[in-house]
Amino acid sequence: MSFHPFIQQTPAMKTIAREGAVDSLGAELALLRARRPLLVCSASVLRSPLYERVTKQLEGLAVLSAGAIPAHSSAELVEQLAAESARHQVDVIIAVGGGSCSDTAKAVALLMAEGGRLADHATRFTPPADLYAPLLLQPKLPIVTIPCTASGAEVTSSLGIRAADGSKLLFTDPQLASRVVLLDPQANLDVPVALMLSTGMNGLAHCVEGLYSKVRSPLAEVLAIDGIARFARVLPAVRRNPGDVVQRGELMLAAHLSGLVLVNARTCLHHAICHAIGSVTGVGHGDANAVMLPHALSFNFESVQPQLERAAVALGRGSDFIAGLRELAAELGVPTRLRDIGVPHESLTRIATKTLGERGLFFNPRTVRNADEMLALLEQAW
Repeated sequence: MSFHPFIQQTPAMKTIAREGAVDSLGAELALLRARRPLLVCSASVLRSPLYERVTKQLEGLAVLSAGAIPAHSSAELVEQLAAESARHQVDVIIAVGGGSCSDTAKAVALLMAEGGRLADHATRFTPPADLYAPLLLQPKLPIVTIPCTASGAEVTSSLGIRAADGSKLLFTDPQLASRVVLLDPQANLDVPVALMLSTGMNGLAHCVEGLYSKVRSPLAEVLAIDGIARFARVLPAVRRNPGDVVQRGELMLAAHLSGLVLVNARTCLHHAICHAIGSVTGVGHGDANAVMLPHALSFNFESVQPQLERAAVALGRGSDFIAGLRELAAELGVPTRLRDIGVPHESLTRIATKTLGERGLFFNPRTVRNADEMLALLEQAW
């Protein structure tokens, strides 16, 4: 057994987790000396009581609104927002919503600092094992995030944006992790429970992949084990009692920890496939995660068996982690087939091909040899 080398990073992040945390937004912006924020929200947030609470905290500031951010935000939208933000002299970016809002905020901050076109700064992976990640050294604007799903995207320094050709552009810069995170379980009660459960499976997947990623750190492994145990406890509790503010808070904490896992582990094959599914079909990332995780784990099994044994102990559903995961998914009522979330069968070949260019394959413990392997995996999930 050889020593596993690692690099450990700790983002400069302040997390406030409590009921009413949203009402700290104004004070936190004042500490950042921010006067001209860009507000990035999802369409559902714009229609929610949370939006009124947020805008109340922004009274007296010169706010630029990004409008409604769609799922799988586009490079075109990011470039438009970056140009508008530069003209407005934006000095902070506020993201309220799920992973797409967080990723849009990060992408705008990146492009405002680095210039050029967004695609110029993307990480590029060439099969089977060539990864190019440009250095992004320019200082970035601070990001303040109010997460509304269990994606954990507020914590990570990575992001994905959909390109015009349907591919997923991926980026990494430690400066893009949120400077301030406001976790408010009371505000989360307005989020549909189905969305929290499917994105909770995404967070669980972060923890599982964090256990065996080739660039994991010891701290990432510790957080991953704790995160798996927390998700195992809290996801069924939220399913049974969607209006329980305590359980909503516990789920947001588990998601937050899953994001911290990725800071020092990165995602692997599972998320690579889910990125390709989202970019090709536009289906929700949480739903894709819920469907694909057991299939990706089965593909990797021979290479990750010791890690899955540890994960099984944390999950607490027997010694077979994949079987326990399927049992949990059935209990939660999350989708388990690609056909059920709107993935057309005729798109599988394109998804398999696009997966080969995904960065996550670089960090995966089992080498993916060709698109046929991915197509077979997708067929099993369809």
